[in-house]
Amino acid sequence: MRDLDRPSGPPSGRLRVGELASPLAATRLAAAAPRLLAVPRGDGHLVVDIPGWRAPELTGAPLRAYLRRLGYDARGWGFGTNVGDTGADVDRLSARLLELVEQTGGPASLVGWSLGGVVAREVARRHPEAVRRVVTYGTPVVGGPTFTSAARSFETAPDREGWKLAERLDAESPISVPLTAMYSRRDGVVAWQACLDRRTPGAEHVEVASTHIGMGVDPDVWAVVADRLARSAG
Repeated sequence: MRDLDRPSGPPSGRLRVGELASPLAATRLAAAAPRLLAVPRGDGHLVVDIPGWRAPELTGAPLRAYLRRLGYDARGWGFGTNVGDTGADVDRLSARLLELVEQTGGPASLVGWSLGGVVAREVARRHPEAVRRVVTYGTPVVGGPTFTSAARSFETAPDREGWKLAERLDAESPISVPLTAMYSRRDGVVAWQACLDRRTPGAEHVEVASTHIGMGVDPDVWAVVADRLARSAG
């Protein structure tokens, strides 16, 4: 981690243009099917999937279907499109998670894409007893929208106060559950350096080769999610 760059600004224009190739990620799923189906079977525990900023809940449906096929109780977060009100989303997902955990009888794993990963991190920080592990992809953990393509349109970016609070809590109250963060140097929405978590003890980082928008249907992302969910709760 000491040798990796720190973020200096949003992704370049070249990377943003590269996001146009995102639909190609889905074409790789068919070829990767044998590998994706050869991963360890799930143990049935609850997995909650959280969409990225301005992404409808439906965007996570393919990944959830794959996880259910593996044997997990994979569900959407239940609040439709992520409009970027991070503080409110953490509050309502925390309440819903506690209800679900009580119903299912065990802690849940949280999987978050982009801003959805920020929500997952804060719910895990607030209720570590209810969270088995967190897996994020394309999730900025420093700078709020500063190191994202949204930096060019601050008036429509996710709330910056919520980001500031998250960064302060990273220093004062680090996340205590197992955490895997995926990032990509091809990401044209979030600067990959901003996805590096230098505060959470034991945070694991995995580099993939997907565009930001393509991560939701990238077979390498799916394989990492499945592998980490299969690991023990400890």
